Amino acid sequence: DGYRNTNQVSDDYRYQDGNYDEPAQEEDAQSDVTEGHDEDDEVYEGEYQGIPHPDDIKEKQKKRAPAVDDEYRDRADLMAERMEDEEQLAHQYENIIEECGHGRFQWTLFFVLGLALMADGVEVFVVGFVLPSAEKDMCLSSSNKGMLGLIVYLGMMVGAVLLGGLADKLGRKQCLIISLAINAAFAFLSSFVQGYGFFLFCRLISGLGIGGTLPIVFAYFSEFLSREKRGEHLSWLCMFWMIGGIYASAMAWSIIPHYGWGFSMGTKYHFHSWRVFVLVCALPCIASLVALKFMPESPRFLLEIGKHDEAWMILKQVHDTNMRAKGDPERVFTVSYIKTPKQVDEFIEIQSSTGTWYQRWLVRITTTLKQVWDNVLYCLTAQYRMNTLMLAVVWFTMALSYYGLIVWFPDMIRYFQDEAYESRVKIFDEEEVSHFTFNFTLENQIHRNGEYRNDKFIGMKFKEVRFEDSLFEDCYFEDVRSSETFFENCTIISTVFYNTDLYEHKFINCRLINTTFMKEKEGCHIDFEEDNDFLIYLVSFLGSLSVLPGNIISALLMDKVGRIKMIGGSMLISAVCCFFLFFGNSESAMIGWQCLFCGASIAAWNALDVITVELYPTDKRATAFGILNGLCKFGAILGNSIFSSFVGITKVVPILLASSALVGGGLLALRLPETREQVLM
Repeated sequence: DGYRNTNQVSDDYRYQDGNYDEPAQEEDAQSDVTEGHDEDDEVYEGEYQGIPHPDDIKEKQKKRAPAVDDEYRDRADLMAERMEDEEQLAHQYENIIEECGHGRFQWTLFFVLGLALMADGVEVFVVGFVLPSAEKDMCLSSSNKGMLGLIVYLGMMVGAVLLGGLADKLGRKQCLIISLAINAAFAFLSSFVQGYGFFLFCRLISGLGIGGTLPIVFAYFSEFLSREKRGEHLSWLCMFWMIGGIYASAMAWSIIPHYGWGFSMGTKYHFHSWRVFVLVCALPCIASLVALKFMPESPRFLLEIGKHDEAWMILKQVHDTNMRAKGDPERVFTVSYIKTPKQVDEFIEIQSSTGTWYQRWLVRITTTLKQVWDNVLYCLTAQYRMNTLMLAVVWFTMALSYYGLIVWFPDMIRYFQDEAYESRVKIFDEEEVSHFTFNFTLENQIHRNGEYRNDKFIGMKFKEVRFEDSLFEDCYFEDVRSSETFFENCTIISTVFYNTDLYEHKFINCRLINTTFMKEKEGCHIDFEEDNDFLIYLVSFLGSLSVLPGNIISALLMDKVGRIKMIGGSMLISAVCCFFLFFGNSESAMIGWQCLFCGASIAAWNALDVITVELYPTDKRATAFGILNGLCKFGAILGNSIFSSFVGITKVVPILLASSALVGGGLLALRLPETREQVLM
């Protein structure tokens, strides 16, 4: 009997080189297992019926031979078995992806995920473009504007870690849909809210949503690419971030200056053109969200969680889509069985009758968050600790210098503009004007020791005008607007101010005698900077466009030169570009160096994205990417704060800090392992 049972087990299914063959059966005993097979054991196209799963085999073997249940086995043994299964799956999956080919399916997914990455690029530029207009609508001070600029990065930092971690537990597609939906909803809402606090909250949550897209997009797309295609096509995908910057610049240039593109409801609610721009910037996110509904989940992720049949069907869909596009629709997908790793996670199933609905949801949420936290800790275990720490330093130094300089460049350009503007100031000393009507703009002037009697200032504007030690007697101001205009040590006698924005804080150490202020203009009691909108849009447009050559070069050389040399070389070249900033003493020079720096550094960003995907296993990939990208956003916040504080003070600190960070990060990157020939674990 024992001999007969042994033969029966061996005859049930024979495993040869990773495939199971059906046993010979009588004609009248055909089972579902053999449906879809002809006499030569060939699978008809589109058929998938009864392919035996390894778990079924193990169950049959357990019934016939004594075995130790998993619950009584040491966890280390289970993990060792899973690691062995992972290695077998990695090589088999690589062969399957090569059989599926690279074609229509990957290019479709490329554009869908590219729109999501484009939305990430747009989000970085939105606040910078709307601030000059939004500050007037919401009465923003300098500190308010600074907080609004940083709040998006803070949201992206949290979103990258949280949603990246969830993508390893819930799935790439599902978490990407959640990320895009959060961003689209709150970006849309932010265009309608009027108050600063609510607007700040909407941009924070919008940033949280878009922050999760970057880790998920690269993890998702990499799992449909073969080893030979991965580096190149992930680099091509990075181009959509540049396209996002160009799109935001073009839309801002086209929409924001048209102040009539809006409406008002009474005196309290205004929907100006910059709000239209915010709505338009949400379109790539919405388009990607809709298109993603038609894309499948990552089969590599499904295999990790034991969903063999679903993964098989998706891989067959990829194969058939590509073969039809190549004119070979009759080619059969030959894979019948894919290795599924040992499942060792403890899943908690809450019965519908257990507790209340919110208690069940609370248990599920806390359990999932604990699993995400375990994944975070796993990235710091002995096997991955050194790679994680080195990548963290490289990501941080790259973000500190890049995002710091990206803010510093336009601030320096504005500083040079202000210097040139101040050099053209006109000074009037001891002028005497009486019975004269001013109905035109006074700009960039200083009036000292002047006397103005019986003069009228009607329907005019003061722009950068200062009156020092002057006398105003029996004058009349009506419908006057001003910016950066002050009266210092002046004597104002029997003068009327009607419907003006010359508020009390604009009179410094002045004597006001029999002076009347009537019907002051409503709105913010803040002077706003006069920005050159055209220059702002042009600088951002050129900065985004300048990365195109670097994107093309990195995509073509990524698999030839290697990831490590690409990161190190790009960061060192960028550091050299920083040193030449000492010679940038004009607007045109700063714009030129900004373009050169952006073009040189983009190759490092692309290679960092690729190597981060390849260094971690599938069930930790998005988590690790999210942690490192979150650290990148923290470096961006720090860089923005540090670099902007030195504008107009010194160029030495920003240049030396950026150069040192790039050199240190580039040299450390050379110690990372090369992943060019590595299969995706």
